[in-house]
Amino acid sequence: MIILGIETSCDETSIGVIKNGSILSNIIYSQNMIHQPFGGIMPELASREHLKKILPSFQEALSKASISAEDIDAIGVTNSPGLKGSLIIGVSFAAGLAYSLKKPLYFINHLYGHIASNFIENIEFPCLGLVISGGHTSLFYIKNYIDFQLIGKTLDDACGEAFDKIARILKLPYPGGPNLEKIARKGNEKKINFPRPYLLKSLNFSFSGIKTAVFYYVKEHGLENSPDIAASFQKAITDTIIRKMSMALEKYPVRNFIFGGGVIQNQYLRDNIMKHFKTKNIKILFPEKNLCMDNGAMIGIYTHFLIKQNIPPCPYQIKVFPTKTI
Repeated sequence: MIILGIETSCDETSIGVIKNGSILSNIIYSQNMIHQPFGGIMPELASREHLKKILPSFQEALSKASISAEDIDAIGVTNSPGLKGSLIIGVSFAAGLAYSLKKPLYFINHLYGHIASNFIENIEFPCLGLVISGGHTSLFYIKNYIDFQLIGKTLDDACGEAFDKIARILKLPYPGGPNLEKIARKGNEKKINFPRPYLLKSLNFSFSGIKTAVFYYVKEHGLENSPDIAASFQKAITDTIIRKMSMALEKYPVRNFIFGGGVIQNQYLRDNIMKHFKTKNIKILFPEKNLCMDNGAMIGIYTHFLIKQNIPPCPYQIKVFPTKTI
């Protein structure tokens, strides 16, 4: 079975082709250069860029996979969460294509897609999954390939959002997360003891306090020791995530813990998670780094498992559920 996966939830236009659970192609167009002058994502510009790139992405994905549109058996598309305009572009394209080809259409929550990036490996269920991205920090208890239970989420800033905001405080270029990780390598992570918001009675996350602590530290001490600030902040975030993982494992004693989302590309975070759980008989799985960012292949993979579980397709309609804002 050949499945087309379409992802346009934020600032990546991506289309992937999946055949029997394996990735044939995964085309990703990033908008980093477009949003860089603004220091963050401009929703209207993101929508316009998706409109420009979605057809070329589709054509390139088919070409790389050596298939034609008629070979597609089903189409999966992100319809939640994300930017409303961006989601509408992807869903409109997918619904129109599915209707014209008379193929089944599936609407996908892209957080589930991030977790599904790991499903090209052998997973022992039940397991725990954590999506860490620019807009989300979501912890799941996962019973099988399609049954996810949300057991923890961010109460304020998402983890990636905190990285980006601290990068702006440190006057680092966009995208903030990778640039913060880069300068942190030159810093002393023990120099500054930023707070760890463990929320000991909850599996939820909160990162706004760390952001505020860094802001006031910079206000008092300036930016002369930016590498130390970056390294100490990164350690505080990592300690918090590891502690929250341990709390989740105490409540849900599983053997596998899997990850997804752009922030988990951070090598410091990966290395320290692996180091901490190395002797605890917990299998830690990270997707390949090109599958951490928003991508069509992960949407296709999750769609593949929906079909295997005989989940019925969706109507040919344009229906999106954007990220709620306060």
